[in-house]
Amino acid sequence: MRKEETSLPGAYPSLWRSEAWAPRPALTDAKGETTLSYGALYERVSGMAGRLRHAGVKPRQLVALSMERSIDNVLALLGLMAAGACPCPLEPRLAPAEIHDRLQAVGAGTVLVDAANEAVVAPASGLRVLRADTLPAAQAYWSEEIQPEDPGLLLFTSGSTGRPKGVLLSHRGLLNNARGVIPLTELNQFDKLLHVMPLYHTNGLNNQLFSPLLVGAHVVLADRFRATDMPRLMDFHRPTIITGVPTMYSRMLELSFTPESLAALRFARCGSAPITQELHVKIEALLQRPLIVSYGLSEATCTSTMNPPGQRKIGSIGKALPFQNIYLCASDGSTIREPGIDGEICIEGENLMLGYLGTQGDGVLEPPDMVLRTGDLGRMDEAGYFYITGRIKDVIIRGGENISPAIIEQAISASPEVRSCCVLGRPDPDLGEVPVAFVVPADSARCDKAAIQALVRERLSRIHHLEDVFFVDALPENSVGKIDRKALAKSLPASY
Repeated sequence: MRKEETSLPGAYPSLWRSEAWAPRPALTDAKGETTLSYGALYERVSGMAGRLRHAGVKPRQLVALSMERSIDNVLALLGLMAAGACPCPLEPRLAPAEIHDRLQAVGAGTVLVDAANEAVVAPASGLRVLRADTLPAAQAYWSEEIQPEDPGLLLFTSGSTGRPKGVLLSHRGLLNNARGVIPLTELNQFDKLLHVMPLYHTNGLNNQLFSPLLVGAHVVLADRFRATDMPRLMDFHRPTIITGVPTMYSRMLELSFTPESLAALRFARCGSAPITQELHVKIEALLQRPLIVSYGLSEATCTSTMNPPGQRKIGSIGKALPFQNIYLCASDGSTIREPGIDGEICIEGENLMLGYLGTQGDGVLEPPDMVLRTGDLGRMDEAGYFYITGRIKDVIIRGGENISPAIIEQAISASPEVRSCCVLGRPDPDLGEVPVAFVVPADSARCDKAAIQALVRERLSRIHHLEDVFFVDALPENSVGKIDRKALAKSLPASY
C-alpha cells in the first residue's frame, strides 16, 4: 500500500491489478470449487460498482445488503464500496418488519439482495430493492473521489438502548484498523484465513476480509459455522489463521483434528466475547497453537487491543494496537496510570465511528465525542496488557452477539398477560450468556412460560430467544424506584 492512500478502496485497485498480485488466489469458496484471483477480484468488483452506479447508486449513499453467505455477497459489498457508496450489511432473512425498522431508523431506502432474500425484503414497504445478479450491464467503475471522512460501512447494533441503530464508520477508521491489525499479527501474502464468522459482523468484515485483501492473503469463505464441519475444513484447506468467538471454540473441543490439518496453522484468534482461562487452555491444547485474544467494539471500527501472537498472556485482552490510544478512566474522570487499578476502558484515535444513526429520529447523525467510553471495566499490568474485570452496561453477550435486554423486554411487555418484566443474562458454559426473563403476570393463575418464549421468537431474531422464564410476584426495586437487576441476578442460581 502506498503511503498516500487514505482509504481501503483507494489502495485496493493498484495492488490487485499489479503484476505480482493479479495471479494470486484471493477468495475461495468452502468446497474449493471456485477461486478468484486478485486480478479477477478487481474485474468482478469494478464490474459490480459500474452496474450499481448505472442503477442510480450515489456516492456516500447508504445501501443495505441482504444476501446469503457467499462470494457473491463479498463482491456486492466490495462493489458498493468501490462505487463510493456505504454498505449496510444485514443478517440474512431478517423478518420484514425488522428490516423496515432498521432501515427507516438510519434513513436507508435501497437494499441490494439475492434471490433467496428478495421475497423477504420486498414486503418491507417503501424500499427500493435491487437484485445483485440481474443488474443491467454497464461500464466498469472504481471511484477515485472517496475521502477519508466519507462513510465507509454501517453496522447495525442493538446496543443498550433497545432500538436498532447504526454505527457509522469512516474510510479513515477502516484503514486505520487494518494498519494496526496487520503488523501485530504479521498478516502477509502467504497467509490463508479460514473465514467462518458472519459477514454482517465487524470482525468478519474488518479483520477477516478487508485486512487480508490489503496484504494479498488468501481468504477461504466457508459456510455458516458448524463445529462438526471444522475438522474437514481444516484438513482440506490447511489454513494459517482461524478466527472465532469462545462459543465456536468450545463446541470444537470434543472433535479431533489430524496433525496434518493443523500443520500450517500459525495461531487462532478469539474475540467478541469474554473467554474463561479454563476454556483458553483447553483450546490451545486442542489446536496445539496459541489462542490470541483481542478486544474491540463496532464503535471503534473493530479491534483496539490484541495479544501479540508470540507473547500472549492467558486472561488478558492484550496490548493497545498501533495508531490508537487505549487507557483507563476513573469515576472522577481522571486517567489511571498505575497498574492493577480498575477503571473504564476508553479509546481515542482515528478508529472511532463517525457517530450513531437512528437514535434521535430517522437518519439523524449523533456526532461522537473525541473519546469512546466503552462501558467496560478493566485494569492494566506493568507490561501494558489489559484485562477485562466487568461491564458497566447491561448488554448480554450471547456467543459473541450483543443483545439488548430492553428490546426483549419490549416484546414481552406487548402481551396483555404481562404486568412487568426484566431480562438478564444468565451464565452459560457454551454461549457465555443467555437471556432469561423475570415476569410479573397480569393474572397469577396464568403463568405460561412457553407462550412468553413463543412471543419473543415471533417478534425478534434468534439471538434474542429466551432460555428460560421465571414468574415472580413483583420485581425488586432500588431506592429510586428502578428495577434492581443486581438483586435479580443474585436470585438466578436458586432459580435453575
